[in-house]
Amino acid sequence: QVQLLESGGGSVQAGGSLRLSCEASGRANSRGTVGWFRQAPGKERVFVAATTRGYRHYADAVKGRFTIARETDTGTVHLQMSMLKPEDTAVYYCAAFDGFCTATSCRDRRLYNAWGQGTQVTVSS
Repeated sequence: QVQLLESGGGSVQAGGSLRLSCEASGRANSRGTVGWFRQAPGKERVFVAATTRGYRHYADAVKGRFTIARETDTGTVHLQMSMLKPEDTAVYYCAAFDGFCTATSCRDRRLYNAWGQGTQVTVSS
């Protein structure tokens, strides 16, 4: 059983930056896929970014502003968020599964079988 723990959320003004981290414990596969999703109040949980066997995929809404990276030694996955906008406000969730996905399939949250509890990101204008 893989456990995921997010950290790094908080409040920031528009244009600012935050870095989220996702640490995995238990039977984590360092070669598996790790993704970030977000859920704004009253909306569905949507794909943000994923790292899968060295490939990185991003939602159009965050491309060029967010960067996902995995630490080689620890397997911790970070989401560096820059040029934040009020519409980035949401609870951000880390998710993982033991496999590979494409730019299209990584967006499907049904692939992911391990989820963190989420961390709140609030961007004020």
